[in-house]
Amino acid sequence: MTTLPLATSAPSILRRGFSLVEVLAAVSIIGIITFLAIPNIVAIKADSERNLAISRAEALNMATVSYVQANGRGNVATSWAALSNQNRYAALVPYLSFAPANLTAYTPAGYSISLPSNLNQLTKSGLTDTAASATVSY
Repeated sequence: MTTLPLATSAPSILRRGFSLVEVLAAVSIIGIITFLAIPNIVAIKADSERNLAISRAEALNMATVSYVQANGRGNVATSWAALSNQNRYAALVPYLSFAPANLTAYTPAGYSISLPSNLNQLTKSGLTDTAASATVSY
């Protein structure tokens, strides 16, 4: 003979999920954290773009010096001034690591780089923030 369990007067409540209030509280907390974090993420992205632009301009400066040392200042200084910015960059590509063939592809978005026009006086490449129309000193 089998015995049946005794029925209790209060049915047992089984919770199988979260209530609507708990879900809304969790979503609102995540929203507040996101609201506070997004401005910092945007600022970090802008800073990293600026740092990338500065490092690319410095790499072009080092490539220019290497180009002059390898080919001789007298040999390259006369023809350099007549070249366009893209043609100057094309002459420097062999002295850069992992550089694309186009200067605009090498330059980070929001910035422009101009190579020095005179190799007799070695000057730095010009770096301009196109959004602010301001020269970046580095």
